[in-house]
Amino acid sequence: MPARMQALLRRALNDTFVRYTVASVGALAVDWGSFLLLLKTPLFAGAAAAISYCLGIVAHWLLLTRSVFAARSHPRGLARTRQKAVFFVSTGAGLALTTAIISLADVAGADVRLSKGVAVIASFVLNYFIRKNFVFTAGQVRHPA
Repeated sequence: MPARMQALLRRALNDTFVRYTVASVGALAVDWGSFLLLLKTPLFAGAAAAISYCLGIVAHWLLLTRSVFAARSHPRGLARTRQKAVFFVSTGAGLALTTAIISLADVAGADVRLSKGVAVIASFVLNYFIRKNFVFTAGQVRHPA
């Protein structure tokens, strides 16, 4: 691989937003896969969306604290507990938005799988802003945005 291309790849991997996007794709795989499985159960689509979203949130926490915001994550103790609490509470906004979009689509008779795509985009933007600016604010930033 040419040196210029390697430098560009290194810079992209050091960019917080790019790393957040990659981690989000992993969490989305958990979320979307769970959603599709839960749609095969007697659950309402909104409930399936809420449950799968919660599973994705857990995956996202693990990915973000280990690969994206490791330098901004509190390592342990009360500060870490507070950070987790703020993270999980802040996901309520994305969860509410996702559940509302899918529930409205379901009531309207629209394809809930398509509405899940709309909800993913809306929730992604909202959660990135909240997490970057309010959740992961500790320590020195190794990879500036």
